[in-house]
Formats: sequence, C-alpha cells, structure tokens
Amino acid sequence: MDDLTSTLALTLGAGWASGINLYAAVLVLGLLGASGNIDLPAGLAVLSDPLVIAAAGLMYCIEFFADKVPGVDSGWDTLHTFIRIPAGALLAAGAVGDIGPGAELAAGLVGGSLAAASHAAKAGTRVLINTSPEPFTNWTASIAEDVGVVGGMFLALTHPAVFLAALVVFLLLLVWLLPRLWRGIRRVFGAIVRFFRGERAGGAPPGGAPPGGGAAGSGPPSGGPPAPPSTG
Repeated sequence: MDDLTSTLALTLGAGWASGINLYAAVLVLGLLGASGNIDLPAGLAVLSDPLVIAAAGLMYCIEFFADKVPGVDSGWDTLHTFIRIPAGALLAAGAVGDIGPGAELAAGLVGGSLAAASHAAKAGTRVLINTSPEPFTNWTASIAEDVGVVGGMFLALTHPAVFLAALVVFLLLLVWLLPRLWRGIRRVFGAIVRFFRGERAGGAPPGGAPPGGGAAGSGPPSGGPPAPPSTG
C-alpha cells in the first residue's frame, strides 16, 4: 500500500509540477536522484544524468528571470503550452516504473491532464496580474510558484499521503477558479479590442477629406447666401 501511495504521489506530482515550472520539477528530481537521497524509478533515472541536470538548471535560471517580467511571462507561458503538457505526460508515465505499458499510458494521460490544468491556472492568473502596472504582484506570484513546486515535490516524495490530500484540495479550487479566470481573460481581451477599435474610429476620415464632408475649395458651404445674379 505504501509503495502504491508513493508511486501515485510521484506520478501525479510530476504532472502537476510540470504545468507550473517544468524545469524546477526536473531539477529537484534529478538532484535528489543523483545525490542518492531518493531512488528514481527506471523511467525517470535519466533525470539524474549530469547533462539533464545542467540543462534543467540553465533553463530554470532563464525562466526565473523571464517569469518575473510583466508581459514576457505571458509570452513564455504561451510558448511553454507546447512543452509543459507533453513533458508532464512523459514524467508521469516514467514515474510508474515497470508496471506495464497500460499503466504507463494511463499515467501519461492523467499526468498530461494535470499539467494542462495547472498550466492553465498559472497562465490565466498571470494574464490578469499583468493588467496591473506595478511589477510586485508579478514577482510575488512567480516566487510563490517556484516555492510551491519545490515544496510540493518534496512533499510528494517524503509524505505522499499528505501530498495527495493537498492535490485533491488544489483540484477542487481549480474547478472553482478556472471559469472565473476565463471570464477575466475575456474581459481583458475585450477591452484591448475595444481600445483599438476606438482608436481607429477616432482617426482622420479616409482620403483626407475635411470633417465638414465637402471637398476643399468646392464653393460656399451648404446653407450660405446665394451668389449674386449675373449682370452681363
């Protein structure tokens, strides 16, 4: 039972963490495996390779700074939609060890779904935070995410039952949060669209015609005094 709980916590934890900060998750697992503090499953043993640890460390440093610049963080999240979710599926599949191909496929599906859910929550929250001109909220959110991923992975490895209970709470909050994030994102993009439409509407009329509606030099304006009759 303990082995099953530990495997389940590592599987779900790898998927969940990948959606928030993939490189931190890989770095934690790789360092703990290389130092002998944990025995990684055969499917994740490659994470303790020095080259993998170095690559994860480099990418974590890049993400650490990119994730704290308003606007850049949302671009980074958009790019990583195509990286975090499949990586979460691969890590989750590798975490089940040699149980069998069916278990690996099931773990990959669940891990990828968890990565997608946590990634959507992170990216959506950042879009709303970036509507504020000050950067401090962005920094706080980024640091909290890093601490949460590292702490969550340690919890999954050392107290798997506690982690699984916390993950259930997270998923319940996510069910409540995601629709609100979606509505907030729609309002943000709606405001952007209205801004640009208003800017175009307030510009000069096409063709450079003056606001009066007539062509320049075409005679007296409509409603003016009539021209005097010809005496010739």
